[in-house]
Amino acid sequence: MNVRDLLGRNRAADLPRQELGITQLLLLLERGVARVLLYLIVAAGAIFFSIPFAWMLSTSVKPSYQIFVMPPVWIPEKFIWSNFVKPWSYLPWLTYYKNTCILVANGVIATLVSSSIVAYAFARLRFRGRAIMFLLVLSTMMLPMHVTLIPQYVLFARLKWVNTLKPLIIPFWFGSAFNIFLLRQFFMTIHPELDDAAKIDGCGILGIFWRIILPLAKPALAVVAIFEYTYQWNDFFGPLIYLNSPKLFTVSLGLQSMQTRTEIQVSHTMAMTVISIIPVLALFFLAQQRFIQGIVLTGIKG
Repeated sequence: MNVRDLLGRNRAADLPRQELGITQLLLLLERGVARVLLYLIVAAGAIFFSIPFAWMLSTSVKPSYQIFVMPPVWIPEKFIWSNFVKPWSYLPWLTYYKNTCILVANGVIATLVSSSIVAYAFARLRFRGRAIMFLLVLSTMMLPMHVTLIPQYVLFARLKWVNTLKPLIIPFWFGSAFNIFLLRQFFMTIHPELDDAAKIDGCGILGIFWRIILPLAKPALAVVAIFEYTYQWNDFFGPLIYLNSPKLFTVSLGLQSMQTRTEIQVSHTMAMTVISIIPVLALFFLAQQRFIQGIVLTGIKG
């Protein structure tokens, strides 16, 4: 065999390797293009959905004559920072924030306590009719809030709770179906052998719940707290139905009542709206990982 034949064989052996390298290069290029397109779509969606927020920020510092100008003016010719100060003299915003903080604190604590106890019972205790009772709890999630609104209002009216904070405080001490479901699913992922080991050491049912389950369920409890905090802070419908006295108004009702005051401009409303969403934005940036974890936890299986 001469040198020319050997070179021919080596070239023939190298052809599959070259084809494999080209295929891998094409796959990497295809993945890179797909990722770039995905990032472009996500960025375009983020810009589109952030336009109202950007308009709110711009309007909050605009002079009144630039608010409804066409074409829209995004950057005002001068910044009116007094828009963030004047509304405080028109309405009792400190009272509104105090009432909102009361509802938020109660909602978070009540939901964590009640929902975790009920979820623990469904996840760990063995009793007759447990599955049926759990299905009944889940079935309440299928009822729209507007279906039960009138019966609840009649009940609270007969209890003389209307125009008080009681309808917005006491019901949360009886658990939430969604949070019970979420916590129950998480509790079922905790291995039962931990319960057996705790029983050997002398722990009872409440001891296992307090010393074993709750410490291991901190991620799920944090997610429930974040969801409840966001719901309570942004809730508008509940206070609108049950509260009539301005001294009991929340921040959401305070923003709505600004529309009826002739001395309040649109820029003032936008400025107070910016201030009102700061706690929610702060919570999101401080607990962003928990928000993402909440999306994961809502899909866990028991």
